[in-house]
Amino acid sequence: MEVYFDNAATTKVRDEAIETMLRAIRDEYGNPSSTHFMGRRAADLLKTARKNVADALGATPNELIFTSGGTEADNWAVFGCVPGLSRKGRHLITSAIEHDAVMEPVRKLEGQGWDVTYLKPDGRGVIPPESFASALREDTVFASIMLVNNETGAVNSIDEFAKEIKRRGFDTVLHTDAVQGFCKIPFTVKSLGARLVTVSAHKIHGPKGAGALYVKEGTKLQSIILGGLQESEKRAGTESMPAIAGFAEAARLGSLELEKTAAAVSRIREYIVETLNSELPEAVVIGEGGSPFILSLALPGHRSEVLMSFMEAEGICVSKSAACKKGARSRVLEAMRLEKAVLDGAVRVSFSRYSTEAEARYFVEALKKASRKLLKAL
Repeated sequence: MEVYFDNAATTKVRDEAIETMLRAIRDEYGNPSSTHFMGRRAADLLKTARKNVADALGATPNELIFTSGGTEADNWAVFGCVPGLSRKGRHLITSAIEHDAVMEPVRKLEGQGWDVTYLKPDGRGVIPPESFASALREDTVFASIMLVNNETGAVNSIDEFAKEIKRRGFDTVLHTDAVQGFCKIPFTVKSLGARLVTVSAHKIHGPKGAGALYVKEGTKLQSIILGGLQESEKRAGTESMPAIAGFAEAARLGSLELEKTAAAVSRIREYIVETLNSELPEAVVIGEGGSPFILSLALPGHRSEVLMSFMEAEGICVSKSAACKKGARSRVLEAMRLEKAVLDGAVRVSFSRYSTEAEARYFVEALKKASRKLLKAL
């Protein structure tokens, strides 16, 4: 049996998105910026795609800019916004659990003299609202805290951070990387209160190579890709219409199916946790996992790489920390101050609309088998 439980890294592209992409490649291949009829048809496709993704976010189409993915959108949120705010202050807030697409740009700005506060997570992997409130200052011009952590599934209270900014009367620009929350947990850009929101296609059964940045009307954002007037003159370059069309269809269907999919995935996650608690008590579930789509766990005393290799031999795909870390130790789990045995034995298991209870049962049996064999090897 083959089991793909690495959906936080990427998801299978759904058939409806593939068909939409094929139509864009085969039939509507004009340049959306061209003024002839083929260009106008492509422009109509782009307009529809923008509306579908915006609707899934609860945004207006003119507030949505398509990008090449979540990494570009995160980079743009930081580099496109922060430099223009230097006259108001030079303090930034982020967290120790951010994706590198936020962390590395922030570190670069720190190297240029910006003052950065890195908030630590609690034992659940969550950034406490009181920590954010304590760090917030009058000269805090920008803050970026992710909605759902890509390694633990911890859900942060972005709305509480936004309310604190408003309560204090500050003009701090709040950004959130919502890549792991989009079409997986219920939210709108209004309910979050963030002025910048990052989403990506390939985490929701769309194609790789497409993402979007929500920019609340009135938020100033400098262009970082120059050379054309695309995307309301904010991002140069001919739009990748097949990827964008597939993204939009995945977002449209994903938003419609969110409640049903989340409920099904929750049952799978709960089955695994409950079964491990009763039949493999040495397994440690890391954090509370606010998102049902991600489960971080460990077999203390056994290294992640060994456990992953054993599971792969059983036909099961899981990961150690984030895929983009390429096997390096997780700084997210380090920030949670976990015991070394747990930290070194952690793996991430992540689900999707295609995950099944039969796969969950097979996974649990394989984990129990791994535990028995690894213990004998000690």
